[in-house]
Amino acid sequence: MNASLAQQDRVLNGALACVARVGLGKTTLDDVAREAGCARATVYRCFPGKQALFTAVLRRELDVLGARAIDAASATDSLAEAIVAVMLAGADTFHSHAALGFVVEHEQEILAPQLSFERGSAVLRGAAALIAPAFTRFVEPARAERLGEWVARLTLSYLLNPSEHVRLDDAERVRALVVDYVLPGVTQSVRSFESVTAVAATAFEGDSA
Repeated sequence: MNASLAQQDRVLNGALACVARVGLGKTTLDDVAREAGCARATVYRCFPGKQALFTAVLRRELDVLGARAIDAASATDSLAEAIVAVMLAGADTFHSHAALGFVVEHEQEILAPQLSFERGSAVLRGAAALIAPAFTRFVEPARAERLGEWVARLTLSYLLNPSEHVRLDDAERVRALVVDYVLPGVTQSVRSFESVTAVAATAFEGDSA
């Protein structure tokens, strides 16, 4: 019999609590079962192993982050402010997430491979797809997803490697970063595309005449 969604959520919550306390490496399925108040067999009915469990944890937490980012962006009325809202939501989630905080602080050897090369790109693409709807009021969907990946990469970079010039818990500094560097890249690329398209259209008309 399949586990219910309520059981799965209880197991996921138990896993997060364990990771916040002792980290990914030391968390066992027995620990998760005790924390979730269920039998080990229930954990296995929900997830076939530790890897599957923590993959599900990551997916759920990314979904939560995406929902928070979109909700924050929905209260804005410009692309720049939507980007700022998404970055601030991401930073707030990062700093307030106890399990993630433990892993970042104490388990870099586990975290680094997940954010490098193909694995890292997959995580960032997933995050991009989740936050892209925050920008579709202002740009077309394909460009929104590319912007989402850029914002996700930029945010994660500054969170994992803080800079004295850019603090993602400071709305004004985030706004300055977006206005000075992010937004020009977006708008310039749009103008460049429109310019190239116009030139191509003119040339085509000339060849047709």
